Amino acid sequence: MTKGITHTTNGKNDECYTPRYAVEPILEFAAPFRGLKIWCPWSTAESEFVKVLCENGFDVVYSHIDYGEDFFQYEPEEWDLIIDNPPFTGKHLIFKRLFNFNKPFAIIMDVRLLNDPAPMRTFKESGLELLLFDDRMQFMNQTNGAINFACGYFCKDFLPEKFIIRDFKSQPKLF
Repeated sequence: MTKGITHTTNGKNDECYTPRYAVEPILEFAAPFRGLKIWCPWSTAESEFVKVLCENGFDVVYSHIDYGEDFFQYEPEEWDLIIDNPPFTGKHLIFKRLFNFNKPFAIIMDVRLLNDPAPMRTFKESGLELLLFDDRMQFMNQTNGAINFACGYFCKDFLPEKFIIRDFKSQPKLF
């Protein structure tokens, strides 16, 4: 656990809701993990991650800061891998905790992170895998409505290759 750090931040775009079309591409790569418990640490029961994963037969446990379950302080008793969309503020600390678990993960993250040399050193040492898309992801938040980010899934021990690009053109924008 990271003492003194909380999941709550002042980032105005930290609570963004991921549309179903941005969750569905991860199903193809999650298939080998069927039967294992997936933790969605930044999700509620209404999250598209929780809904889509459960609808597709995955065993999911979720937690959220609104339930008093801070990612930096809370960990479920039983889980095998993480799939979710974390807040973008504090991403360096989020990755540090993720890599310290030494378990597979697939999280959505802003690709601009790849411009920062500090995480690049961490990623190089820990075997980062990337699932990128040919279009921006569109999210919804309560402050700004629909917002777009160039995002992808940053993964560890999750993808069959280090670098994969998928097409979003056929995906409808929901917001």
